[in-house]
Parts: sequence; C-alpha cells; structure tokens
Amino acid sequence: MIRQVSIVPAILSDDKQDYRTQAERINYFTRRVQIDVSDGTFAPTKTLDITNIWWPKNWETDLHIMSARPSEMMDTVLKLSPSLCILHAEANEDLMPTFALLKEKGIKAGVALLQSTYPGNVEHYIKAADHVLIFAGQLGAQGGAADLMQMEKIPLIRNMKPEVEIGWDGGANMSNIRAIAHADIDVINVGSAISKSENPAQMFEELVAEIDKNGVVL
Repeated sequence: MIRQVSIVPAILSDDKQDYRTQAERINYFTRRVQIDVSDGTFAPTKTLDITNIWWPKNWETDLHIMSARPSEMMDTVLKLSPSLCILHAEANEDLMPTFALLKEKGIKAGVALLQSTYPGNVEHYIKAADHVLIFAGQLGAQGGAADLMQMEKIPLIRNMKPEVEIGWDGGANMSNIRAIAHADIDVINVGSAISKSENPAQMFEELVAEIDKNGVVL
C-alpha cells in the first residue's frame, strides 16, 4: 500500500518581491512549505539572504539550508524557528552538534543527500535525523530534470532508520510524481511545476490527484 504522501511547495528566490509573490500565491492552499536558502558557499547560486526570510505564522516550514557552513546561520534559524531544518551531509563541518542544537530548541533536524552521496557513508547523520531529503535535481535552481535513479537510496535509508521521514527534492512534475510517490517516499517537494503554473492551486490539486492513482489507467 502506498504511504500517505505530502506534496510540499518549494520557494527559491533571490528577490524580496518575487519571494513575497511566491509566498502569497501558495498561502491559501497549503500549510507545509519548503524554503530553500543558499549563501553561495555550497550551491552555485545565491538566494535571498536568510535574514530576509519570513513566512506566515500558520505555516509548517521546512528550511532547506544549502551552505558549506550551516552552523554560521543557526542564530537566525533559531529565531525563525522552522518546523524542520535540513542541512547537507556534504557540508564542510560536522553536522552532529548542529542537529543537537536544533533538537534542543524543538526544531526537527534533517539531512539532505546529493546525487553522488551513498547513504551508507553518512549513516550516522541518517540515524540522527528526523528527515532525510533525497536531492535529485539541480542544486540552487528549479525546473531541472529529476534523476529517478536516486530512488535506489530509499530502501537503503529505510533499512538504517525505518521510521524516518524521507523527502524528495528535484524535478517532480505531473509526468513523474506518481512514480516518485509509489517509491516509499513521505514528502515530495515541488518547485517550478507549481510556482510557474498559471494556476498554482489547480496544479497542486492535480498533483495530489495524480499520486492517488493506483495503476497505469486509474
């Protein structure tokens, strides 16, 4: 049986007005949102600085930090108090102290794995995390193709920590979201398929309906 899968709209922006526009467009049909933050030390692009990030009080926010030194952002992260903070396993520092700090403050800790990262090499992070994000797209950008071979990581992660929430980030759209949803995933983050749609709410509902289908025809 398919797991209960959540579709989570993602915001990635380097402009204050564009960020606000994206937030306002999705605010009335979703409560869980992923916000991508990049300082240019890890991803090839920069987003709006984390000090300019905000969200409505009723959101359940997943903050995805693309930084080689995420500990340097923690003062701001703690003030923002997201529901979940996702850090990259490939960062240039030990994530365990930051995980401990987040959990001490009541924030769930997540770890993201790039395409080239084998789960067995970061098992200590996976076992310590509340959420594991399988990154299958283009870092720091939206609209790229999904690397569906990344699904092979799912059973490896489940064997390490069966109860962990597993997320997918990168290239999810109407053509592949059902396959991703049926691969034992809990959360699918969707960027451009929603943000670039003329009617984001309708696209969200169509994606939800698509993952509920069981077979090729129905």
